[in-house]
Amino acid sequence: MTHSVSAPAAEAGPAQPAQAAPRCAPPWRAPLLLLIAGLAACVLFPDQLGLITRIFIAGLFVLSLDLVVGVAGLATQGHAALFGLGAYAAGIFALQVHADPLLGLGVGIAAGALTALVSGAFLLRYQGFTFLMLTVAVSQIVLSLVQKARDWTGGDDGLSGFTMAPLLGRFEFDLEGRVAAVYALAVLVVLFYAAQRLVQSPFGLAVRGIHENRARMAALGTPVFRRLWLLYTVAGALAGAAGALSAQTNAVVGTDSLSFALSAEALVMLILGGAGQLTGALVGATVFTLLHHTAASINPYHWLFVVGGLLMLVVFVPPAKAWAWLRQRAGGGR
Repeated sequence: MTHSVSAPAAEAGPAQPAQAAPRCAPPWRAPLLLLIAGLAACVLFPDQLGLITRIFIAGLFVLSLDLVVGVAGLATQGHAALFGLGAYAAGIFALQVHADPLLGLGVGIAAGALTALVSGAFLLRYQGFTFLMLTVAVSQIVLSLVQKARDWTGGDDGLSGFTMAPLLGRFEFDLEGRVAAVYALAVLVVLFYAAQRLVQSPFGLAVRGIHENRARMAALGTPVFRRLWLLYTVAGALAGAAGALSAQTNAVVGTDSLSFALSAEALVMLILGGAGQLTGALVGATVFTLLHHTAASINPYHWLFVVGGLLMLVVFVPPAKAWAWLRQRAGGGR
């Protein structure tokens, strides 16, 4: 009896070693590469530090939008409200209370998070087109309130007249923009790392599951509303941080920081880079900002034609398919 059982095992040959589990990149690798690339850009292009700082800030703003659109699957066109309120909060704080950049950054983060927390309690009870239109309505309400509060915000003239104190008490914001660029890059790297850890955590995986099949996740006992509410609040904090950086590095805040156009541009950046992976937000922000700067300097009246053509190309050939094709071609060439 024992022989009949062991014979097939002997015929099967030696046991094959178990296949190794796929190795995932450590969460610090992408932020480290971002830090190296950002510092290299600052060193190689010292005459373009203002543009580079804009890219860092846009990248952080689109990163926050990717949490809402790419990870949670919530279509929004009112994300600029979170960015703009973070900018106004940091500017008003610098003008009325204290000009320390880090304190102002914290105020901007708190303003964005609080706005997302309050508005999300109402908005996230709806889905689809209704949610989309309500985010636009909230953005327009915030814009109207900012325009009416002229004593605090400057109204349509914008908020100005504040000067930031030296960063960490030592590094003054110079006209060349060196301190502003490194400051914006440092904040972007830290918050990018935090966002990556959040998305890769069990909480982030649950939110992705809600994106894929909300009904099934609810049936499994996942608190859908609370998960989305928390993620929306975190996205608001990141958008508020981007707004605060914009206010501090430009020393002016305008109502265009709350505009529908800014929300639309951020969505275009996200589509260009690819939604859902976080790194795509940084790529899209870089491509769009450089394209905007270059095309507008060549022809300031028709640069949107270039952006529109590129957007159509991305729609027909999504970034994921393009990267897969490039990897396949590179592999076939070896």
